Amino acid sequence: MGYNKDKCAYTRRYKVLQFKETLANAIRDAIEQTAPGTAPDTTELREMLEYPPDKTMGDLAFPCFKLSRALRKAPPAIAASLSETLGEVPYLKEVKTAGGYLNFVIDDTYFTDKVLKQVLAEGDDYGKSHDGDGKTFVIDYSSPNVAKPFHIGHLGTTVIGHSLKKLHEYTGWKTVGINHLGDWGTQFGKLIVAYKLWGDKTQIEEGGIDKLVELYVRINNVIKGDEEKGIPARDDLAQQSRDEFHKMEIGDEENIALWKWFVEISLREYERTYKQLGITFDSYAGESFYTDKMPAQVQRLRDRDLLKIDDGASIVDLSEYKMPPCLILKRDGSTLYPTRDIAAAVYRKETYQFDKCMYVTSNQQILHFQQWFKVLELMGYEWYGELVHIPYGTVSIGGAKLATRTGNVILLKDLFAMAIDKVRAIMEEKNPDLENKEEVAEAVGVGAIVFYYLTNSRIKDNDFSLDDALSFEGNTGPYAQYTYARCCSIIEKAGGLPPAGASKGYAPVEAESSLIRILSLFGEKVKDAIRDSEPMVITRFILDVCGAFNRFYHDCHIVTAESPEARAFRVELTEATKTVLGNAFGLICLKKTPKI
Repeated sequence: MGYNKDKCAYTRRYKVLQFKETLANAIRDAIEQTAPGTAPDTTELREMLEYPPDKTMGDLAFPCFKLSRALRKAPPAIAASLSETLGEVPYLKEVKTAGGYLNFVIDDTYFTDKVLKQVLAEGDDYGKSHDGDGKTFVIDYSSPNVAKPFHIGHLGTTVIGHSLKKLHEYTGWKTVGINHLGDWGTQFGKLIVAYKLWGDKTQIEEGGIDKLVELYVRINNVIKGDEEKGIPARDDLAQQSRDEFHKMEIGDEENIALWKWFVEISLREYERTYKQLGITFDSYAGESFYTDKMPAQVQRLRDRDLLKIDDGASIVDLSEYKMPPCLILKRDGSTLYPTRDIAAAVYRKETYQFDKCMYVTSNQQILHFQQWFKVLELMGYEWYGELVHIPYGTVSIGGAKLATRTGNVILLKDLFAMAIDKVRAIMEEKNPDLENKEEVAEAVGVGAIVFYYLTNSRIKDNDFSLDDALSFEGNTGPYAQYTYARCCSIIEKAGGLPPAGASKGYAPVEAESSLIRILSLFGEKVKDAIRDSEPMVITRFILDVCGAFNRFYHDCHIVTAESPEARAFRVELTEATKTVLGNAFGLICLKKTPKI
């Protein structure tokens, strides 16, 4: 095989000759020759380099208009001057001016001698960086409300959150994934009242979380009443629910026992879903974990004269910051979400000493996070700026908002089951002898749902379409997984990788050059996804790789290539594609499928 033994040498050479860094240094030198003392630093110049929208323009472009003020010249004049003074840059084939832009064409040998060899040498490590070395990243995500099932509205926080965790991990951060379970609050008072009125222990043990949901929906409907049907609202049951939760907060043994039972039943259900997604957490410390940690924070608010009484409730007045008041304690002294979130943030800072702590929740909670982040700042916690809220759009079905209390949900387990059944039926028709059919059907079916969700910008609202999600045509998860499987099949038919140097002297054709150029972008895409907290960057990159590979597969014979050098090169390129796809899959909860 011959690649791994030279891994360190390949990596060192690549790092020294990293093209954008080298080019940025050359541009800086050229600017200094033109106008000494005016050049931005290399990092800034590197970030200014762009990828042209049309590949005929070149591989990289430098917008000279950003230098107009400093150099006191028109962008076209700057471009012309820099093109004349630019020094020699290894692997730079051509420099062209286009208006106020400098366009650069990189020689194919850079991609074959450096990029392709780097992918083959680094394998599972390709695309990684050390940006986060020595730093700790805490992320709060998924965090379902106990006694409520996973539905498609929970998919966003779960898969976006896990992708952001994997992305940070990939770039050197020490990561801590926290499932901040919604296991405390008035909803448990409602559930306790419902159970005492209508519940049956045996039925709930057998029916699990579905039976708890039935009780929760029923109590909400009874409390709300139905004016059209002449059924009055039951304010007495609403008050009784608040009373039962308050009893929980002061340690009532019967209510605490029921609550623990509800939590246990719920976790059994959640773990099945997490297993399907391949997700694990470092902590399941939910809201209840912070019960004994909240009084100290409430006292700190009092000591700093931040708490005010408003209609019996304790609040922090944020009118100075153009926000509504932040509620800390109800009239009966019960805590609220901000109280728990403040206590949780302080505990996490003290426990993990994080450099960044991220919260992935619906964009409907933007104000909530703005409020308690501000309160934390007013409390004198200097690290408040390390907290980041990552909002995402809401999910609806046919325009109708999802709500467990009304029963308007599509359960995630049902959605996964539908997708798995569809994949299984396709495999029975096209590949009935496939080994591990159930495992593959689950990987592809669940992957279809996840990939569909993550191909959309996280901040946009999503009117969920089952037909689109389960489509196995076009830019979908199954298409990406099938491309990965195709790579595996080609490598197997070729008998594995050729000896190192077997492709020496081969000149790639257009389809091959285009594919290598896309593979070279993976590390940058990882950094872009972290910068924007946007997993969509990775899913779109995966689709770009798949499109380029399938064009290459269509245009070029691989195993039956016209020469030994062409065959060796194309097998290497296929292996590199498989590597990059597999690495990218791991960042978005998509499983590798060697055979479909």
